Amino acid sequence: MGLLWTILIGFLVGTIAKVLVPGKDSGGFIITTLLGICGSWVGGWLAGLVGMSPRVGFIGSVVGAVVILVVFRWFKNK
Repeated sequence: MGLLWTILIGFLVGTIAKVLVPGKDSGGFIITTLLGICGSWVGGWLAGLVGMSPRVGFIGSVVGAVVILVVFRWFKNK
């Protein structure tokens, strides 16, 4: 059941991040879900760098996913 929740929340976080960062993104359900799951990891890592608890929750996960999207687009356009 935990894996199902991870996939569901990852998809939701990835979708919100894609809505917040304007532009065209390729990728379907799997890429969006992986973006959300990785965004949670990046959000926790960034929170740890500034001295916060690495358990960032939903908003921290969205922030991490947005960071991943911005960095990915920056490298893609270079």
